[in-house]
Amino acid sequence: MAEAEVGDDVLGDDPTVKALEAAAAARVGKEAALLLPSGTMGNLIAVLAHCSERGAEVIVGDESHTYVYEAGGMSVLGGVAFNVVPTQPNGELSLERLTTAVRPDDMHCARTALVCIENTHNRCGGAVLSLSYMASLSEWAAERGLPIHLDGARVFNAAQALGMDVADVTAHVTSVQFCLSKGLGAPIGSVLAGPAALIARGRRLRKMLGGGMRQAGVIAAPGLLALQQGPQGLAADHAKARKLAAALASIPGVLIDAERVQSNIVVFALAPGPCSPVQLCARLKRRGVLAAPFRGGVRFVTHRDVSAAACEAAATAVAASLTEEGGLEGEAHQANGGAYGQGTTWPGARGGG
Repeated sequence: MAEAEVGDDVLGDDPTVKALEAAAAARVGKEAALLLPSGTMGNLIAVLAHCSERGAEVIVGDESHTYVYEAGGMSVLGGVAFNVVPTQPNGELSLERLTTAVRPDDMHCARTALVCIENTHNRCGGAVLSLSYMASLSEWAAERGLPIHLDGARVFNAAQALGMDVADVTAHVTSVQFCLSKGLGAPIGSVLAGPAALIARGRRLRKMLGGGMRQAGVIAAPGLLALQQGPQGLAADHAKARKLAAALASIPGVLIDAERVQSNIVVFALAPGPCSPVQLCARLKRRGVLAAPFRGGVRFVTHRDVSAAACEAAATAVAASLTEEGGLEGEAHQANGGAYGQGTTWPGARGGG
């Protein structure tokens, strides 16, 4: 970062940013790309660029990150309406439900302008959308003249799980946002990629939203390294997640279907008892293990900075925490874990040992 060659990216003069954007576009098979501070901004810009008129409508899943965790920005800032359809446990939006969700060409209705999907799917426990589903969805959308935006924060994890190049996954969508700062390992940054005209609109929107950065090469340099080297470590991250899930499944009181773990996210529920997910996370934190309450359960995420030994230690800490007596004053009355703790109960639970 200290040695990065920099310029003014708002004026298009930062060579390191330009190199990253070109490499990112090529990697996901799109015409152009845009460096952004965050994935939320990437999804917001994508939707606003696709939905050029206020009052347009985007179809999203009820468990999608864009709908649940992005502060309603698409509606607040873009005047874009959400048309929400049920998310299936595997992260898919059924084509039948999508078909009924598309509005007729009628002045009384909002114009359906975009479909948003997510791969891997966060609130579905890192579920990976199959390539056959992606192809079917692409064909469905093309028949209706609808673009598809992919919230691909962890799309490289999806590609790793599917055993294929990431461009084979993103070939079925119009635009894609992916994070450099999750599994790929950069300290900051996300990328939006898609058709050149869309990215040109996105560049203007980025400036409007305050995302234009000047000497952004210091961010692009580690991002470029993450893009080049980060995917190589994802298989190990997935293996660690599977081993962690298997270890958790042997713990009395832990409810998890280890076979559902497809990528680097591990979610488990707890059998009814004196320890709630929020209490468990508090107890784990005292043992030096960070976890998040999640949909009535608990979530772990493996990545390059979490070793196999750390995963073993985390499982041991869970077992010890569940048998711990007492707790911090007021522990039983803590909040429900914030936004990540809310929502329907985690569907992937199964009795552990």
